[in-house]
Amino acid sequence: MANRSSTQNLRKRVRYHYRGNAAGSTLRLTLGTLLGLELRRVGSGKRMTFGKAGEATLSQWMADNARVCWVEQNEPWTLESQFISQLDLPLNLDQNRHNAFHDRLKGLRAQARQRARELPVSS
Repeated sequence: MANRSSTQNLRKRVRYHYRGNAAGSTLRLTLGTLLGLELRRVGSGKRMTFGKAGEATLSQWMADNARVCWVEQNEPWTLESQFISQLDLPLNLDQNRHNAFHDRLKGLRAQARQRARELPVSS
């Protein structure tokens, strides 16, 4: 697997998952979709989020229910590949086609995006 290093440090990446929006966080997109939040096109209509209220609801849900931990690793992408292949991680789509929930989750996210395309752009 190639080095897929981020230009952001871990703190910034985790903070964005907790405080950002679905347009920039696949974790938020997945969780919001599973929680039944309505994905909407915003701004120019190219970005999709759960809107101000939906993103706030998701942030609160994550504060109440989601936890983060980490270990230091020189090549974290190798550890990620090992975890995905050995553990049941149903919310991770990348490298995880073998998971029984993969196709269902992929379909739910696609449906949410399609529905957002059919709705007017939110302010």
